[in-house]
Amino acid sequence: MENKPVLAVIGGSGLYEIDGLEDVQTIELDTPFGKPSSPITLGKLKGKVIAFLARHGIGHIFSPSDVPYRANIFALKSLGVKRILSVSACGSLREAYAPGHIVIPNQIFDFTHKRERSFFDHGLVAHVSMADPFCNSLSDLLENSLKNTNANVHRGGTYITIEGPRFSTKGESGLYRQWGMDIIGMTASPEVFLAREAEICYSTMAHVTDYDVWHVSEESVTVEIVIKTLQKNVQIAKETIKFMMDNIDLVEKCSCGNALENAIITHPGKISQEKRNQLGILVDRYFD
Repeated sequence: MENKPVLAVIGGSGLYEIDGLEDVQTIELDTPFGKPSSPITLGKLKGKVIAFLARHGIGHIFSPSDVPYRANIFALKSLGVKRILSVSACGSLREAYAPGHIVIPNQIFDFTHKRERSFFDHGLVAHVSMADPFCNSLSDLLENSLKNTNANVHRGGTYITIEGPRFSTKGESGLYRQWGMDIIGMTASPEVFLAREAEICYSTMAHVTDYDVWHVSEESVTVEIVIKTLQKNVQIAKETIKFMMDNIDLVEKCSCGNALENAIITHPGKISQEKRNQLGILVDRYFD
């Protein structure tokens, strides 16, 4: 396929494919960080190229802690992707965010502890700004596209990412509410951080499946509850993606594509050729 994808969708629990693709091809990629979770599907939707990656692998084989996040983002970057829509399930920590609703978060709280969070470690250090981790321009497009469906949509909120794969205790859930968190999930971190390091716009369509375990009048979260709610919302997600493709060219310019411009602190003369080769698609334009 000649053209670069105008949008990549990383599908989480419940969304494992995109309907209506034409000229479909599947690409097996390898990266300096291993293989992505799944082969990447490329196809045309609304006459434009879109990419799809199954976050948890084909058949949902990766737990949240074991998802190869760096490989996934690096692989999409290597295809020329500049915008990523993450579709994921989440629990609600607020009464107003009811099961079946959709949240477009604007903040994140990383409460994971086992994951590689950055492309930049030994030999090449970069300190990327994460004050506003989600792309506002892409989130605008997502919100406007969701308005074409009958979804109940909430714009804004803080998404706390826990390690998983277990669900929260009531004590933990209550504490997260006291901290001011709004929704809870297991995959937004480090995905959102890696996308910014790769200078890719990133937004999340978070499908509320449950009230976690804090709500006294609702049943505590189970896999059965999550899947049942997701099945209802999958069609909304697919319709939204089509509306986004219709208007993707109208996304306002943002600063995500220049996130590394003032972030690299390692002296160029101290960066090995091996490290340059490894991270070339991320950093070459700042050294050449």
